[in-house]
Amino acid sequence: MKLLVVEDDDDLRETLVSLLLDEGYSVDTAAYGEDGYYRSTNWKYDAVILDVMLPGMTGFEVLQRLRKVNDTPVLMLTARDGIADRVEGLDHGADDYLVKPFIREELLARIRAVVRRGGVESEKELRVGDVVLDTLSKVATVKGEDVELSSREFDMAEIMVRRRGEVVSRDFLYDNLFDENDESLSNMLDVYVYKLRRKLGRNFIRTRRGAGYQVD
Repeated sequence: MKLLVVEDDDDLRETLVSLLLDEGYSVDTAAYGEDGYYRSTNWKYDAVILDVMLPGMTGFEVLQRLRKVNDTPVLMLTARDGIADRVEGLDHGADDYLVKPFIREELLARIRAVVRRGGVESEKELRVGDVVLDTLSKVATVKGEDVELSSREFDMAEIMVRRRGEVVSRDFLYDNLFDENDESLSNMLDVYVYKLRRKLGRNFIRTRRGAGYQVD
């Protein structure tokens, strides 16, 4: 899953990115409200973590404008803990509101919750043939035997299974699996396709030349 962190404090932004990467998310960042708004309306994210006190356009202004364009889940993250501030954020369309300083486990739980509310299908298990993906525990099995997948391998398998029967373009997979800091994107996707075929079965993903990939 791919997140956008809009936070002007360099140290906190780096802390959030490190935490989220450790949890298997792909992460893009912005330090200004205008940049956060531009990114959130031009790229697809599973959720946006949005600070309120941003230089230029405030988080409330970003959220208000964003809600005129799309319904990407938004978690407001701010030091402003007054009831009026929380009400304002929720009234502008925020999905949740967390006050700094935050507890790591609570932040991660709230991110998972807003992503679920954002329209990601809620099936606990996804099945294709002998392959079963447990979307809560992030465990894959083949013929009942556990198969070890990295976070990104699991995310790619989940994307493909949720779109079973569709041809999923390489651009869509790049946008949803990798962040702007990933290197060598030209062959990264091929590496993950190879790994999934090796672990889940050579026919798990079919290549549609010139179009993308497909799970039947």
